[in-house]
Amino acid sequence: MPNIPLVDLAAAHVEVAEEVEAGFKRVIADTAFVGGAEVAAFEREYAAFTGVPHCVGVANGTDAIELALRAIGVGPGAEVILPANTFIATAEAVARAGGRPVLVDCDPASYLIDVDAALAAVTPATRAVLPVHLYGQLADVARLRAGLAGRDVAVVEDAAQCQGATRHGRQAGADGIAATSFYPGKNLGAYGDAGAVVAADAGLATTVRTLGSHGGLTKYAHDIVGVNSRLDGLQAVVLRAKLGRLADWNAARRAAAARYDELLASLDVVRPVTVDGNEHVWHIYCVRIAGDGTPARRDAVLARLNAAGVGAGIHYPVPVHRTGAFADLGYPAGAFPHAERAADELLSLPIYPQITPAQQARVAEALAAALTD
Repeated sequence: MPNIPLVDLAAAHVEVAEEVEAGFKRVIADTAFVGGAEVAAFEREYAAFTGVPHCVGVANGTDAIELALRAIGVGPGAEVILPANTFIATAEAVARAGGRPVLVDCDPASYLIDVDAALAAVTPATRAVLPVHLYGQLADVARLRAGLAGRDVAVVEDAAQCQGATRHGRQAGADGIAATSFYPGKNLGAYGDAGAVVAADAGLATTVRTLGSHGGLTKYAHDIVGVNSRLDGLQAVVLRAKLGRLADWNAARRAAAARYDELLASLDVVRPVTVDGNEHVWHIYCVRIAGDGTPARRDAVLARLNAAGVGAGIHYPVPVHRTGAFADLGYPAGAFPHAERAADELLSLPIYPQITPAQQARVAEALAAALTD
């Protein structure tokens, strides 16, 4: 039997291939390779999809976080609070903006940022809190904002894994600013690197656009020191084609997650939870494989699944404070027990809009066998 990939990008391409081909021909004919009509159209359409007034396309998701942070004033000496269990890019963007990452633990059930811990970590040097909307559902931004009321601390949302997700009907960035990634494997993925910042405030959006275009909005006018981070026309074509299908694709992911919940109900794993008020878009469906305080059992199960042709994976095996890049933050092993346990025990199963019930049944059978070997 053919292998089951963790994410099937080829299946998604089949659905958009004709539309993408036609769009590529438009871009090539217009030679609109950086910016241009396709980018402007995508920015309008993605803003409408999210319900956030302003969207600025950029080169990738890491740039999106950095530019959003810089736009709200993060620079040298500023502290930014973020969860320890995230992809390195979240902390990397803080460092690139000149700030210092301040890490906190996650909730042990949802793996989203521990809001109480984040609020307790605020100091006079804190400029922003950076919640990560992990695996496809939103952190509690409303409670963060309420706890920060009266303090000069912004909330910048890392929305790389939650395109289309809502919390009490609100999408990321609806009342502030959010950064997202369109890396190919995301729910809304380009055919290479791409990203965007959405903002409720026109001034913030203009600042992001200025920063990402060498510090100016007209040729050879450089008002501030910026960078080169712009969305290109070919990627905008792909994103426009996929955006029109994203709501249906997210619904298919929710149906797939519900099937996994049923198929795995009797197995010795902890299934993921959806927080009340959240509409999950299931970028990742991860289960917890209880171990002995090390990743050995989880890793053994992963190896057996892969050997059986199931493309399971791990998100993320090393918390930020345990990486060499951020060892100088000084956090010891055990500083964030929930994040560290998640890194040792979580296992991601294949999920994508086109996955079939038969494929999911095979994943469940392989997981059952791997757990008993």
